[in-house]
Amino acid sequence: MSGKILVVDDDVDFIETTRAALEAEGYTVLAASDSNQGLQVARAERPNLVILDVMMSWALDGLRMSADLHEDPALAKVPVIMVSSIASTEYAGTFPTDQPLHVDEFISKPMKSAELAARVKNLLAGRLGA
Repeated sequence: MSGKILVVDDDVDFIETTRAALEAEGYTVLAASDSNQGLQVARAERPNLVILDVMMSWALDGLRMSADLHEDPALAKVPVIMVSSIASTEYAGTFPTDQPLHVDEFISKPMKSAELAARVKNLLAGRLGA
């Protein structure tokens, strides 16, 4: 398997653990620490998939980025896996449950790297011709 994966998260440990797991599967991993940087990298690098945290610079930062990706014609079809621990924080009530999310999958943290790698592979299987 090959392809470019953009990981957008303010947790350096999560980025490095995810990078190791995905590079072991043959992916190229790009990283950003917030939605602004993530959008810049996405527009410059055109990743095949984005792994996106919800809470970064502010509580719903990742939701804003997923909406921005969805509204950008060049990036709208890039699959997004949203990962977050928001359900176990004081911000859980701020997460919008009454509007569409522009994500393909949602995974609660913590998760096993193998589970994340499997979901990436499944999402990309048809898109990269695997």
